[in-house]
Amino acid sequence: MRIESGDDGRSRFFPPRQSCLGGLVTEGQKRRVVVTRRLPAAVEARMAALFDVDFNLADVQLSPDAIIAAAAGCEVLVSSITDRLDAAVVGRLPPSVKLIAQFGNGFDNIDIEAAYAAGLTVTNTPSVLTEDTADMALLLMLALPRRLVDGADVLQRDGEWPGWSPNWMLGRRLRGKALGIVGMGRIGTAVAARAKAFGLELNYFSRVRRPAALEEPLEARYWDSLDAMVEAVDIVSLHTPFTRDTFHILNAGRLARMRQDAFVVNVSRPELVDETALIDGIEAGRLSGAALDVFEGAQGIDPRLLALARAKKVILTPHMASATLEARLEMGDTVIVNIRAFFDSGQPPHRVLPEGRMRATRG
Repeated sequence: MRIESGDDGRSRFFPPRQSCLGGLVTEGQKRRVVVTRRLPAAVEARMAALFDVDFNLADVQLSPDAIIAAAAGCEVLVSSITDRLDAAVVGRLPPSVKLIAQFGNGFDNIDIEAAYAAGLTVTNTPSVLTEDTADMALLLMLALPRRLVDGADVLQRDGEWPGWSPNWMLGRRLRGKALGIVGMGRIGTAVAARAKAFGLELNYFSRVRRPAALEEPLEARYWDSLDAMVEAVDIVSLHTPFTRDTFHILNAGRLARMRQDAFVVNVSRPELVDETALIDGIEAGRLSGAALDVFEGAQGIDPRLLALARAKKVILTPHMASATLEARLEMGDTVIVNIRAFFDSGQPPHRVLPEGRMRATRG
């Protein structure tokens, strides 16, 4: 199946294919899979060898109706973060669909509870994004206080360098600053290891305190109060999943508690920060700035945020923290492993369960 953008703005699917509903998969028959976005060529080639795959060749973001139409007759929907699979969409998926295999670590675009209630299995691709995302967090931590974007822009904009002087492009030193990590999971821990090498003092807030075997080598201090931690650090870096409990975890009140020369780094999810309050704080001079790889704005980036970026108070990157070829290839491999394990044993290694059930399973 090829998916292209139609004149009416909706997606068209052609050539039409016969639904496989009602039939049992016989030995040697390939599983039917639909992939909503283009993947690296090597991943698509391997998928095509293993499964009967429909690819979105136009790589356009699909509407809910288009996703439902594309999934007709397919057993697996390979989704991405741009696909909004809320309860209404999940409820309308064809009965042939048994597995939603998310191409990505995050899955807040999927109503996990609705999928679970409908008997659908959901998987994601954790771990493979850890190192690249942690690299990006450190890159942004360095770039903002050292005015990297500002300095590069001077040369590109003016085409000349006025020459060195003692006060030229003064930034702030990173070594010795206090870093506060919100969420000490895989990525948070990887960020902490990198930050220690740069000489930062490590602090963290997490739902569960990490064991001494992790804390001690990093010399990381645990805070059981996020309010208290944000008051004590120079940089707040967010690395927690987006859940009901973490929505605007960095809210107006906590942003107001931060030091005047402190800044925020977010390579996780935009919903973790009250973006309006963040903009207000930077505009008013109550915060030094922010470096954001994710940001709110389903209708586009807030013009005030763009103005702050042009003023070099904010660095904006377009959701590229995990954007390395190596990560995308490993994500594709993980999707394939999840699909094959689901049909072989019913136990994919990276199954996502509703939050309450995940906690119950962990004991």
